[in-house]
Amino acid sequence: MPRNLVLITYDSCRFDSVLAAKAPNLRKLGEIEKRYSYASWTAPSHYTFMMGLVPHTSPPNVYASEVYKEDFAKWSDRLEIPDLAFETFLPQLSLPGMLRQYGYRTVGRVSMPVLNPQTVISNAFDDYKLMSNHNDFAGMIDEVSFSRDHPSFHFFNLGETHYPYMLRDDALPHISGLHGVAKTLAAGGDAGGRGAGAMSVEEFFSDDVMRGLHEQQIRCVEYLDGLLDALYDKAPSNTWFMIMGDHGEAFGEQGYFGHGPVMHEKVFEVPFVEGPRPRKARLI
Repeated sequence: MPRNLVLITYDSCRFDSVLAAKAPNLRKLGEIEKRYSYASWTAPSHYTFMMGLVPHTSPPNVYASEVYKEDFAKWSDRLEIPDLAFETFLPQLSLPGMLRQYGYRTVGRVSMPVLNPQTVISNAFDDYKLMSNHNDFAGMIDEVSFSRDHPSFHFFNLGETHYPYMLRDDALPHISGLHGVAKTLAAGGDAGGRGAGAMSVEEFFSDDVMRGLHEQQIRCVEYLDGLLDALYDKAPSNTWFMIMGDHGEAFGEQGYFGHGPVMHEKVFEVPFVEGPRPRKARLI
């Protein structure tokens, strides 16, 4: 039977946040690499992931086509499917769609409203849900189940590392962005996703607040790491894990904060690590 696959995205997580974090469970999978996102915000990054393209390296003196070719070729080794090739993804260019052809049950759990089940990214998933809580990796783990009879693909988009980084301080401004559009238009907000208490365009974080927010993202990585053990324990031994950032975040560098319409290296540098399940499961 092919390997089970667990693909986890730490939303908005910078590469240096993971490096600074005490994250022993993450490091059990292998070396944490600095890679680069194909996009600067959640939706387009995840669309590339669901095409089978994960954050890329940036080798010099190499044709881009060779990088793509090598990235698609790696799926055969990850999943132990000998005949898997780039052509296998065609014509849909869909990772979950391709996996279903090999008998996988495909499950998605997301935190960001722009990835909600009404969007096309949910296509080819047997079970796909937007979590009611922005910070509920623990709830996702509680719902996980694997089968002895067929392989599974579990995709988790985690919101803990996204602003406001699990903070519940009422003094923090409400910054909606495009996720706010998805949530607030139906509730009477404007087309910019601004609702009551939203930050005005004249306001901006101080340097001290920026540093504090970056430190809080590091703490969020450590919080998530404490939950990974439970997921490792539920996964069968033939499970391949992939954990990555979908994009980074600017914390005041050159006057930038956030991501999306921000062309800064910190928005494109992301962590990437993959490897087999690192310890014996208790349940299977």
